[in-house]
Amino acid sequence: MAGRKDGTAGLEARLGYAFRNPVLLKEALTHASSSKGRDNQRLEFLGDALLNFCVALAIHRERPDWEEGPMSKLRGVLVCTEALHEWALDLDLGHLLASGGRARLGPKPLADAVEALLAAVFLDAQAVGEDGSGVVLRLVETRHLDAIRGADPGLWARRDAKTTLQECTARLSLPAPTYQLLGQSGPDHAPRFAIRAVAGPHAAEAEGPTRKKAETEAARKLLDLLGQGTSA
Repeated sequence: MAGRKDGTAGLEARLGYAFRNPVLLKEALTHASSSKGRDNQRLEFLGDALLNFCVALAIHRERPDWEEGPMSKLRGVLVCTEALHEWALDLDLGHLLASGGRARLGPKPLADAVEALLAAVFLDAQAVGEDGSGVVLRLVETRHLDAIRGADPGLWARRDAKTTLQECTARLSLPAPTYQLLGQSGPDHAPRFAIRAVAGPHAAEAEGPTRKKAETEAARKLLDLLGQGTSA
């Protein structure tokens, strides 16, 4: 790792894996908008499957008392764009991901890059006779094992408030929740979205830096209003 001059040595240290084939690492760090060689979309496709498998395997092993429903919900929390974006920020991928412009990349491209990176690790390890899936599983467990072991239903209720609200409204015989965009403010690089969540006669409003986050926060507030609060 010490011989790298392209800034990826630090990434390898943070990730916990040293690449033997730097071409795979470069591909994983190339966004589709870039003109600097092959982009990471094929790797992202493979990495998505690997990540879901590894998280599912860890949950199945660590939570033998759980049924399929809770396992699926926890996996959804750990593999969602928000969770992958947090991982990307911890890896400092924003400074390494090659794109076609100078604008800061949003959460989705950075999340996709994490999946591409996991696929690159798998292929790199397989190429030298190692168990690629085992190597990826080790990286995934390093990231998520503590969360899996300490998870409780409140975790996904807080992180996936929209699904929790949908289940809650069905249980209370209310109409399925809908989300109304009340407005958007702020500059293009830092927008603010105002959303109203509605379920029958009940409604709650919230703002966020993305429409999805604003909807999630509005769902949390509506759950509080319905007496099904998810506050940490």
